[in-house]
Amino acid sequence: MLYGEKRVEKPIRWAMVGGGLGSQIGYIHRSAALRDFSFELVAGAFDILPERGKEFGKNLHVAEDRCYPDYKTMFREEAKREDGIQAVSIATPNGTHYEITKAALEAGLHVVCEKPLCFTIEQAEELAYLAKKQKKVVGITYGYAGHQMIEEARQLIKAGKLGDIRIVMLQFAHGFHNVAVEKNTASTKRRVNPKVAGPSYVLGDVGTHPLYLSEVMLPDMKIKRLMCSRQSFVKSREPLEDNAMTLMEYDNGAIGYVWSSCVNCGSMHGQKVRIIGEKASLEWWDERPNQLTYEVQGEPVRILERGMGYLSETALAEDRIGGGHPEGLFEAWSNLYGRFAIAMEAMDKGEKVDFWYPNVDDGVQGVRWVENCVRSADQGAVWVDYE
Repeated sequence: MLYGEKRVEKPIRWAMVGGGLGSQIGYIHRSAALRDFSFELVAGAFDILPERGKEFGKNLHVAEDRCYPDYKTMFREEAKREDGIQAVSIATPNGTHYEITKAALEAGLHVVCEKPLCFTIEQAEELAYLAKKQKKVVGITYGYAGHQMIEEARQLIKAGKLGDIRIVMLQFAHGFHNVAVEKNTASTKRRVNPKVAGPSYVLGDVGTHPLYLSEVMLPDMKIKRLMCSRQSFVKSREPLEDNAMTLMEYDNGAIGYVWSSCVNCGSMHGQKVRIIGEKASLEWWDERPNQLTYEVQGEPVRILERGMGYLSETALAEDRIGGGHPEGLFEAWSNLYGRFAIAMEAMDKGEKVDFWYPNVDDGVQGVRWVENCVRSADQGAVWVDYE
């Protein structure tokens, strides 16, 4: 249970690139980072329009002289200060992640980056190499992974409660973009522009979320090959997809799929993970994040609830309020930001941490999966070896 006590010796001096006025994702970054006093927001380049960014930063109680016109100026000027920033979060359009992350690492900063980390495997591996060379943490905001019941699923599978894993069913399929909403919504317009969004839309935007959750639950299973079919039901989005089905074969003989979609009419969020073993199954749905369904063949269905004493110690460790009171996405993000902070502090001391968090290697894997999916789809939905 967390009570708001310090998790690092001193708050990490922290800045943001992007996430300014009107940015929902910027607000959740700040709420998560500042909740447990693990970070202190001291600087920012919040907006592509400098004056608007400066006014926004002042409204966040950031000193006016530390509200910068762009990230390059911020990294340069902060490096001159004894109290300069130690870490930066990147909440900008996808097409800028690579260059800003690279610049931050070269400036000796820890990084928290929105997914995707970048567009290509070559870029991703370059960033992973640079992070290790600079001895800096790169955290990726697969925010749903901070929900405690994801950790409970991991522990149940590790304990053998499901037996050998046979089937992995993953989906993130909402319906909010069933028509061309991007004509009137700037944030959606960026998602369907290949120059800004990269080689995919829903594969990278939503599909990588349940994929990462499955990697947390099943850390020892690796994809051997996959086959992907993708569609642009709203034709103006071509060549990017608004729906995709990906079949995957794992190295242990299991089969899996990921349904990625933004045209699943009537679905609010539609992110579900179902893991099927030889003895039992687990299912988690992000619209009921405090519950994990545990189904043993031939026995009554069990609904496991967050915060209850029958859960594993690691699933209870980051509770902020007892069972029966709901926790949500902001709490999940806060849990990840807490881990990021501890990992950053440990890295600076030359120490290692004994817990998982979405790191630069996980960011690489997200890029790798999307690239393989696109390669399969562009060849006519054929099986391709996972490279």
